[in-house]
Amino acid sequence: MTQSPEPIRVLIADDQPLVRRGLALILAPNPAFEVVAEAEHGEQAVELAHQHRPDVVVMDIRMPVLDGVKATERLSQELPGCRVLALSTFDMDEYVVAALRAGAYGFLPKDVSPEELLAAVRTVHLGEAAVAPRLLTRLISTYVTAPRRPEPAATSTLSLGELTPREVEVWRLLATGLDNGEIAGSLEISVSTVKNYITSIFGKLSVRDRAQAVIAAYECGLVEARSASSAG
Repeated sequence: MTQSPEPIRVLIADDQPLVRRGLALILAPNPAFEVVAEAEHGEQAVELAHQHRPDVVVMDIRMPVLDGVKATERLSQELPGCRVLALSTFDMDEYVVAALRAGAYGFLPKDVSPEELLAAVRTVHLGEAAVAPRLLTRLISTYVTAPRRPEPAATSTLSLGELTPREVEVWRLLATGLDNGEIAGSLEISVSTVKNYITSIFGKLSVRDRAQAVIAAYECGLVEARSASSAG
């Protein structure tokens, strides 16, 4: 008789009690999840994460005391095993990209379905990015054209010469919003080959997932916002 896997421990952080309760009501009844704590601002989220050691923190981006971006940055430094899934009321939110850069593993708008939320928490728990490629591309396209930009990440100093020509092409297609199947079709190679290329690209870029790879592509100039919008 096989034992059922341990539930995914989740901490919910949102300044609106109704939103916190709604998220808890989606997650808690499912035996695959356990809501271990709820926080009403970022500072409390960090404190409770240290106390309860959740697997995933569902983190609102905009909160008082300490916003979700700064809380995510602290968690990624202090509790690297605790993975953040960022939430925002708005699809097009510059704070979302800031959260991804701070270490969030994914982003969801608050109007997603319960099924999408559960799937995203599972994905983030596995250490993968829970961001729809085209949504991510749209976010970054808006973000990089804004007049104020943060200091470039370390990956922006990467020489493209460190990647093979085919890796650069796969990276470019990834950054314009194509999934693995679409990249494979475009380059007439297998999906498994695409996965191998992406693993190599992540290693050379020192990025963790698709979200950070796309951000790096914009920051180093491999892809421009205009080309992303015309690539669709």
